[in-house]
Amino acid sequence: MAAETLDVTSMLPQKYEGKRKNRFILMIEGIDAYIVTKVNRPTMTTESVEIPFINSTRWVAGKTKFGTMSVTLHDPIAPSGAQQVMEWVRTHFESVSGRAGYPDFYKRDIQLKVLDPVGTVVELWDIRGAFITEANFGDLDYSDGGTLQEISLTLQIDQAVLQF
Repeated sequence: MAAETLDVTSMLPQKYEGKRKNRFILMIEGIDAYIVTKVNRPTMTTESVEIPFINSTRWVAGKTKFGTMSVTLHDPIAPSGAQQVMEWVRTHFESVSGRAGYPDFYKRDIQLKVLDPVGTVVELWDIRGAFITEANFGDLDYSDGGTLQEISLTLQIDQAVLQF
């Protein structure tokens, strides 16, 4: 009996549409969704715990930690993206007075929605307990030909739940 060779069309579904990187909406309270230009989806790392026994070793899953999320924003003149970010930063730490905030003030729940070609949500992440660990307001350059200003954020998160 001869080996069967499959062609690509028999292995793929007839109606295939992959998720595209440019079809998403990131919903953060206080930040206009239309100024978000880039975000990475959640990451997680699970530690492995060693269980030694006589001359062998077994492994089990340990604690799972969620990684940081990077978010890039445009910085329009009005409404100011920088001002929106600073309002959130001030709930963490107020530079004028030196006071810090309670987690209830600065932690935010956010949603990441991945869309299909007609705008239907096909993937929904509920991200809980997000707060800013780094805000970079970018640089200025007289020799630049007019590139839009961007703001880069690093968010620490408590948990990410993929709803669908």
